[in-house]
Amino acid sequence: MKSLSRPRSHFFAIPQSVALVALSLTSALATFSALTAAPAKITLNQGGVLQGEILGNKPDKLVVDLGFTVLPVPREAIASVESLKPETHRDTYNADFFREGSGEGASGVRELAEKVGPAVVQVNAPLGLGSGFIIHPDGYIITNDHVIAGSNTLSITVFKGTGKNMQKRKYDKVRILATDGLLDLALLKIEDAGDEKFPTVPLGHSEHLRQGVQVVAVGSPMGLERSVSTGIVSLRNRYNKNGGLLVQTTAQISPGNSGGPLFNMHGEVVGVNELKNISFGAEGLGFAIRVDVVKDFLRNREAYAFDPANPNNGYRYHTPPTAAKSEAAATKKESASAKRE
Repeated sequence: MKSLSRPRSHFFAIPQSVALVALSLTSALATFSALTAAPAKITLNQGGVLQGEILGNKPDKLVVDLGFTVLPVPREAIASVESLKPETHRDTYNADFFREGSGEGASGVRELAEKVGPAVVQVNAPLGLGSGFIIHPDGYIITNDHVIAGSNTLSITVFKGTGKNMQKRKYDKVRILATDGLLDLALLKIEDAGDEKFPTVPLGHSEHLRQGVQVVAVGSPMGLERSVSTGIVSLRNRYNKNGGLLVQTTAQISPGNSGGPLFNMHGEVVGVNELKNISFGAEGLGFAIRVDVVKDFLRNREAYAFDPANPNNGYRYHTPPTAAKSEAAATKKESASAKRE
């Protein structure tokens, strides 16, 4: 009688080298999952190295953005993947007084407001009130030209801390360095702060802005300091009457918000709040100057240099007369001359 026995399980001996490769691959797969949409250094089996942003994590390949092209890389060709931290510029300011954000550190609205709030200021002019933001720790500030137009005497109110601990400090010695009416931008500098260093906010990139992304406006609407409103980008390229481009947003913008920053959710300035549509029945139509225009203004600030002794500086030109207007004026002059005769 045959004895009954359990069927033997079939095991295969796995060489140690293969086991180590399998373990490394498992570890790499876990790393791949965490690296999606993140910069990474990819070493290939043949010794080559790729460095770029991982856009896609597929079962059989990685999709890597190399900057000039997007490349699919088969998994079997990859030896290792190393996560790279995005390059940051938190303490690096260029010759044009600003730093650029790295696109990291996304947060909620509350965290963002607490993070960027101390760099948002109130601009007080004899003819009105607006907002602005500090781009350099030495006290360089961006605001709208129409906030300070016609004024030589300005003051800046800085808000330190948050909530019940928020404190105000007013600076009365503020110099206008550059301004332009067509761009509606102005560069100011606080000059009575001594050795004090101010908190700043980085500038983002207009080309990274997308329709539908959430944005946050911070400013002093109707004098209510450090008010926060949220919305989305309705359109990132809306032409204005001067032929420039504006960011259209649903974030609430009111008088006093002018000159204040429009942030993305990384805490980067993507626009300078300028105006809203006040037509009857219009809601959710706010507009901001694109941040790439701000960068160009700062890079070419000498062309917009402000001199209070020269009324032509600031380039506030009147609209040139058209042919129709010139002819109408000539006809009116002739009629008046005929009546006197």
